[in-house]
Amino acid sequence: MASRSSANFFDLASEDILDIHQTPRALPRMMTVPGIISDGCRSNDGDSDSMSSACHERKIIVANMLPLHAQRDTTAEKWWFSLDEDSLLLQLKDGFSPETEVIYVGSLKVDVEPSEQEEVTQRLLEEYKCVPTFLPCEIQEKFYHGFCKQQLWPLFHYMLPMCPDHADRFDRQLWQAYVSANKIFADKVMEVVNPEDDYIWVQDYHLMVLPTFLRKRYHRVKLGFFLHSPFPSSEIYRTLPVRDEILKGLLNCDLIGFHTFDYARHFLSCCSRMLGLDYESKRGHIGLDYFGRTVYIKILPVGIHMGRLESVLNRSSTFAKAKEVQEQFKGKKVILGVDDMDIFKGISLKLLAFEHLLQQQEDLQGKLVLVQIVNPARSSGKDVQEAKRETYSTAERINEIYGTSNYEPVILIDRPVARYEKTAYYAVAECCIVNAVRDGMNLVPYKYIVCRQGSPGMDEAMGIKADSPRTSMLVVSEFIGCSPSLSGAIRVNPWDIEAVAEALNVAITMTNSEKELRHEKHHRYVSSHDVAYWARSFMQDLERACQDHYSKRCWGIGLGLGFRVIALSPSFRKLSLDHIVSSYRRTQRRAIFLDYDGTVVPQSCMVKAPSTEVISLLKALSNDPKNTVYIVSGRGRTSLCEWLAPCERLGIAAEHGYFIRDCKTSEWDHLDSDLEWKEIAEPVMQLYTEATDGSYIESKESAFVWHHYDADPDFGSCQAKELLDHLESVLANEPAVVKRGQHIVEVKPQGVTKGLVAAKVLSMMVDGGKPPDFVMCIGDDRSDEDMFESILSTISSSSVTAAPDIFACTVGQKPSKAKYYLDDTADVLKLLGGLASASNPKPIDTAQFQLAFGSVI
Repeated sequence: MASRSSANFFDLASEDILDIHQTPRALPRMMTVPGIISDGCRSNDGDSDSMSSACHERKIIVANMLPLHAQRDTTAEKWWFSLDEDSLLLQLKDGFSPETEVIYVGSLKVDVEPSEQEEVTQRLLEEYKCVPTFLPCEIQEKFYHGFCKQQLWPLFHYMLPMCPDHADRFDRQLWQAYVSANKIFADKVMEVVNPEDDYIWVQDYHLMVLPTFLRKRYHRVKLGFFLHSPFPSSEIYRTLPVRDEILKGLLNCDLIGFHTFDYARHFLSCCSRMLGLDYESKRGHIGLDYFGRTVYIKILPVGIHMGRLESVLNRSSTFAKAKEVQEQFKGKKVILGVDDMDIFKGISLKLLAFEHLLQQQEDLQGKLVLVQIVNPARSSGKDVQEAKRETYSTAERINEIYGTSNYEPVILIDRPVARYEKTAYYAVAECCIVNAVRDGMNLVPYKYIVCRQGSPGMDEAMGIKADSPRTSMLVVSEFIGCSPSLSGAIRVNPWDIEAVAEALNVAITMTNSEKELRHEKHHRYVSSHDVAYWARSFMQDLERACQDHYSKRCWGIGLGLGFRVIALSPSFRKLSLDHIVSSYRRTQRRAIFLDYDGTVVPQSCMVKAPSTEVISLLKALSNDPKNTVYIVSGRGRTSLCEWLAPCERLGIAAEHGYFIRDCKTSEWDHLDSDLEWKEIAEPVMQLYTEATDGSYIESKESAFVWHHYDADPDFGSCQAKELLDHLESVLANEPAVVKRGQHIVEVKPQGVTKGLVAAKVLSMMVDGGKPPDFVMCIGDDRSDEDMFESILSTISSSSVTAAPDIFACTVGQKPSKAKYYLDDTADVLKLLGGLASASNPKPIDTAQFQLAFGSVI
């Protein structure tokens, strides 16, 4: 039964929640060529082949919030806008060339009355290249404060709603608001995008199904996504009721970015476990094959804006504040923490570790100060209030026990702190600690490193010699995104209070020479991997991921949030029954090759024996004297002989062609191959079978197949790689080949392929003076690709004067060497029924064929 979560998103659009006030008219097209309004750049169909080539390439950045400050002057009844210089969205422009036009799509931080929305829209577009998405209050509340903050944010930070008091349970109304909001964002993008030329970059978890809406409208849209939060392990993520819809939304992108390999690995594991997708490294780039499209994975942490931070560092107000802070803590060592007030930042754990340090190291009492700057909370839930109460109570206890009349070991700064003031504290602190229990990309360590590098003005204010070496020390949680890139930091488990206390002690007592080396290493990395580097690198990879968009034919399939685009070769098309029957009738010497599993018998069918319908079709086709029909399968000959016994004139190639016979009465022919290697391979495969729950060995006369379909996806895949390497090593000097397929590892004799079967049969027909004028080959597996390739090469290299009609057909819409496809086994049987009805002599049950498959005569 279909899950409710897979409901059509157009059904969601019919809900009352989308009964909203629309912008009075569509946004004007952007001026891309002097004197020309580029309305013609927008295609009305999904394939967008007819785009205007005159469109200018732009970057469209889509995020929850625009990089703007907005305020309404109620007296003058005017809106005032200014750019938010601290916004990452604004800073990433430095990674693009000066000629690049950047358009922003997102919401404002304030509400705008419907009557003013058109005027505000025109102004923001003209003055700031910003396109506002005006979400109705109800949708905004349920979308952002509801689904994003109550469900996605906790889940992505490993918090499960085990009970109502612990976290909010899944609410379908909130999910519908999330989908509706994403649809509104997508509509705004569609109003300004030139889909043939523009690159669209979607930011963060607020907009994870937006790519589906865009991909449905423009099949070849150039689309990237970057996740700024953690991505949880599959064990956590799989608890989300709408997990598949979100994964499929992300997979409608061309490039998906993550801060760390851990986050990317979790995403790939989810794709493997929930969608059955495999990934591989292609020339250093991780790629997922998704219905003919390659979805690439990018791993690169975001950086800071060096120029912006250095400009603040060189302000006179920063100098004065640094001097003041330095004087305030004269004779003491300052440890600094800068965190948002939420349950994931680990502030209370940090305080407990600091308390433990003072308790264990009495000589540090009175000489050590922890300054904790608390940024304003981004939400106001009960969890934030609980975290705040615990933080204050812990700080008060520490100050009561270890403080004096003129000394407070813990100083909480719980108010809005200006950037220059934070910069001053960074410059003074000898150690910075980020103790989050789970975080995306925390930039506090990067800012601390740059501020500790100082500047001539800061050096003068703090009384530091210009040529003196720079030092800094970092204690960072191993659960934050920047941890892997800071190799000189002391990494800690924030839950281990004793270990964090010891790390702080090591950091403040470390020799200056060691601090200098660590600082130099960190500063070199932070200064070279800034926000411009991050943006430039991501966009370069996005361009690379989209470079073959127009080399394939694209069409969309699937309903609702399950929509995806299939991208295949331009010559690849569905095999028409009328077309092949027409060719079948006018030809006299036909060769037909059919795979078994997944072709004439459904892959998902538990009973692998052919149905009476299949037997009747094969019997009818093979009894036609004009036909040479072969079943070419990887199965053993015993099973095939038993199942296909009624088809006396049917040829069978078993075990990928190791055994072959022309008809029921003929003897089996087999390759002359040494099989002593089986004694070497079997114990190795048995070892992996015993170690991998859910795996088993299929023993054939000429081969072994190790199956891991029922094993844990990650462990099974890992074991398969190990087994492949192990077998290739021990069989290096043996006449055997080891191949890895979908959920299998197979060992078979060298030179055994389905392609050799096709080549052998076709060559026999040519040598016998009856070259084929009709060749049909149908299969669904990787092994069948050998047949498709072999047929083309054999025919082209033979001495046949007239080229035959060739119908190489794969089952399922997927990349293939075949020219044609059929959707499934039912389509294959319908096709075979049409051919059987057109056979001569007619089968006895022609009327039954016509009734079942429709008259094609």
